[in-house]
Amino acid sequence: MRRLARVALLCLGCAVCSLLYGLSQLALSLEQEPGGGGGRERQAREPATPGAWRQAGSAGRGAAGSGRCKNLSVSFWNSYWMLPSDVCGMNCFWEAAFRYDYMKTHPSEKMHLAVVACGERLEETVTMLRSAIIFSIKPLHFHIFAEDQLHESFKGILEEFPYEGKVNYTIYPITFPSESAAEWKKLFKPCASQRLFLPLILKNVDSLLYVDTDILFLRPVDDIWSFLGKFNSTQIAAMAPEHEEPRIGWYNRFARHPYYGVTGINSGVMLMNMTRIRRKYFKNDMTPVRLQWGEILMPLLKKYKLNITWGDQDLLNIMFFHNPESLYVFPCQWNYRPDHCIYGSNCKAAEEEGIFILHGNRGVYHDDKQPTFRAVYEAIKNYSFGDDLVHSLLQPLERELQKTTHTYCGRVYKVFIKQLTKSVRDLYARRSKGR
Repeated sequence: MRRLARVALLCLGCAVCSLLYGLSQLALSLEQEPGGGGGRERQAREPATPGAWRQAGSAGRGAAGSGRCKNLSVSFWNSYWMLPSDVCGMNCFWEAAFRYDYMKTHPSEKMHLAVVACGERLEETVTMLRSAIIFSIKPLHFHIFAEDQLHESFKGILEEFPYEGKVNYTIYPITFPSESAAEWKKLFKPCASQRLFLPLILKNVDSLLYVDTDILFLRPVDDIWSFLGKFNSTQIAAMAPEHEEPRIGWYNRFARHPYYGVTGINSGVMLMNMTRIRRKYFKNDMTPVRLQWGEILMPLLKKYKLNITWGDQDLLNIMFFHNPESLYVFPCQWNYRPDHCIYGSNCKAAEEEGIFILHGNRGVYHDDKQPTFRAVYEAIKNYSFGDDLVHSLLQPLERELQKTTHTYCGRVYKVFIKQLTKSVRDLYARRSKGR
């Protein structure tokens, strides 16, 4: 009798689990796209202090939590089947169990892109946004952090952009923790360190692609966004190496602080799973206790501020030196900079497949030192939405690039146009199929 009772109890348990599994799958099949607000533009009302950031996060927990519980676009999976504290709802426990497999086949329907603009960076930022719009497939949401005097200019320009429904944006003020704002502002460049606080400010954004203003997309944003699905269970961010060739590397020759890998990492293109970043406890060299993102930034700055040259990028290098398992490294053609060609071509992946994302650091879009970079920038800046991409973008650009062969970068000018040509071809193929 005891054996029969055990068998019956086991069968009952299996039946309950099967029922719960069936109910969770039914919930998944009935889920709908959550509402995201009606307008193309919303002025951000983010508070300026960390205390206020915390308040804002908890205040929206009820409404936003239930929405996120229904929306399985959150691209993280926790090995303990635990969801973030601001996610609630009757199916959340079971959704956590199936979230990883679901994400493999149901990528997020909206891509979030952030940029920080100060000073004379309005035109450069707008050109970057234009390059993101031209080829991307899924809807984009731009998070633009800018000085107050730039807000109206951004709104005026962005409201003229086409593609209603494909592009939304939010404009934010530049804000730092009030007790240390002065230190963060003077670190490297006035606004540069704002990117370090994005996980703390954009509490309702799960994943984010941060780029510098001097970035140009030569293929859909969707393609770098897809790296989120390649993260393993420990990875929280993706960046490219600072150099491919150690003989010309900066970090391995001059750095006075720890840095990631052989040549360090460049933070001009940074893909982040912000949910994981907010939840992670980071190993560090300041205390045996692991610290969360919001707790580690100021102590790192205090310890290394006399030893860092590139500001927030150096702090990120220090972080990932101590937590290398947390970084996904993507190839150099996703962050192609002058260093990859001014001393001779050293990004083999770009030579084979072309440049995917162009990074015009050192101001090369605005002087005559690297005319190859400037030619690409001017071509995208001057392109009018709706014009034929072959006649209005590709052909004029190739003519200009052929004039730059007296430079090292100009000698490999075909890598600057190889992927761009493919992106144009793919775009027209999608349009012919009505996509």
